[in-house]
Amino acid sequence: MNTIPTPSLPLLLSLEEGVWQAFVAGDADADAALLDDGFVGVYASGFSNRDEHVAPLRAGPAAVRYQLDQARLVWAAPGAGLLSYRAQWLRPNAEQEETMYISSL
Repeated sequence: MNTIPTPSLPLLLSLEEGVWQAFVAGDADADAALLDDGFVGVYASGFSNRDEHVAPLRAGPAAVRYQLDQARLVWAAPGAGLLSYRAQWLRPNAEQEETMYISSL
């Protein structure tokens, strides 16, 4: 019987960091490759799909720098982990960092 290895917090956080690195690099293709086809983003402004999440990066970087901390992983079901963390980041041409809490399933 084959079993699927359970992803660890460091592994899932490194995948999430890939999305943030794509934001800093302005790399829309890297961002899209890290998101599932059925991606749903939930924001204060509403929902977005994968294409809508990626679109701003086609114009360039969406962040100058970022820092992720307070990461936690909760297993919702076998093979379904909820990664939650705090992100502090700076947008291009902004003077003040923003802070938000993010969850990825």
